[in-house]
Formats: sequence, C-alpha cells, structure tokens
Amino acid sequence: MTDCKKRQSARAGKHRSCTKMEDRLIENQTVFYSKAEHYWKEVSPTVDGMLGGYGSISSIDINGSKKFLQKFLGEGPGKTGTGCALDCGAGIGRITKRLLLPLFRTVDLVDVTQEFLDKARTYLGEEAKRVENYFCCGLQDFQPQPERYDVIWIQWVIGHLTDDHLVEFLRRCRSGLRPDGLIVVKDNVAYEGVILDDVDSSVCRDLNVLHRLVARAGLNIICEEQQKNFPEEIYQVHTIALR
Repeated sequence: MTDCKKRQSARAGKHRSCTKMEDRLIENQTVFYSKAEHYWKEVSPTVDGMLGGYGSISSIDINGSKKFLQKFLGEGPGKTGTGCALDCGAGIGRITKRLLLPLFRTVDLVDVTQEFLDKARTYLGEEAKRVENYFCCGLQDFQPQPERYDVIWIQWVIGHLTDDHLVEFLRRCRSGLRPDGLIVVKDNVAYEGVILDDVDSSVCRDLNVLHRLVARAGLNIICEEQQKNFPEEIYQVHTIALR
C-alpha cells in the first residue's frame, strides 16, 4: 500500500484527470497491489517524493492535522491517550517526525517499501529512538497488535486498498486501539463515484462511498473536516476521526 503499504505516500497530488471506474472493476487484486508496489519503489525517498511533487504543502498539511488531532488528546472521560501511535503508509516518516512524535511517547511505522523505512531511520534523527517498530508490510496484510495504539493515523494510502480489504483493515485497526483510542483517515476525496489512477494503481473514492465502507467496518465517524489551503488542482482532502 503505499503506504499503504507505503505508498504511503502521500500522494497528495492526485489530479482530476484520472479515468473514472467502479472499484469492482479491479478484477485482478494481485496485479493491483504489485503494480502499486513497483510504482513506489521508483519514487524518491524524499518529502517531495512522498507528496507526489507537492512537498511545498507539507507544513500546511501537518499544521491542519495537528489542529484536528489535538482536539481529542488529553486526560479525562472520552479523551484519547498519548502513549503510542501507528503511522500507516508511513513512507520516510514525514508524519511521524512532524506530527506524531511531538505528541506521543512512542510511534510504530508501517509501509510497503523497505527503502522508505530504511530512510526513515536517518530522517527521524535523534527522535528515532522513540520509534519501536518499523513494519514492512502492505496494509491489506498488516495486523495491528491488539489494544496497543491510542491513535492509528492512516494518510494518503487507503486508495491502495480494495473496498473489502479496506473494510477488513479498519476492523483490525479497531481491535488495535486502546480504550478511547482513535483511528484517523486523511485522504483524497473524489467529487463523485470512484476514480482509478492507473499510474500508481490506486483509487480515489467520494465521501458517500467512504462513509459506507466505514459503516461496514463497524466504526462511527466522530469528526470530519476538509483540509484547507491546498492547491486547487488536487483533489479535496478530508480528515475523518473514527471509533
């Protein structure tokens, strides 16, 4: 996944010119996943590479995510703890470095591209000592440890999962949460239907489709916001908190 195994990657710059298709037309899942893995292996292990050439939006992205996440963190009834977070589709650790490590005691990373995880060990610098695990795995196969995480952060990577695998992954994430834990999905949102990007082998879903998949996973949306101040030529990006 690209982050999803990596793919993580935040493919912030997914343009509107992709061909529209229904997710059900992904007939060969093996090809769908292997093509994505190959794509990300050719991407530079840099912030600009992780963001599809839109490295300039990284600070805007992080600041928006931090403002969103801090509403839920703290002590008291219903508040989410700050012990351990999971960065899904972590890439070189851009989100881990700038969002998660400043807020959590420890962080785990999961990505499908080993080169990105290797780069993360140096990119994170001295703070890498607070990363406990680097998992090289596609999200369609990844199993979070039960009740380990206060927050599971999933950004720019769900498009590398088929509908069924996304539902199953979200269910596994739910079991990986500590009490009052939180799953956060931040991703591109299509205007209508499902858009297939054959270049990186991913899909972009509209909000109605995404909401249905969340419901199938047995999760509730407790907050949803649109990221502001991104370039007009890329898809809208929404951040959704789930429990």
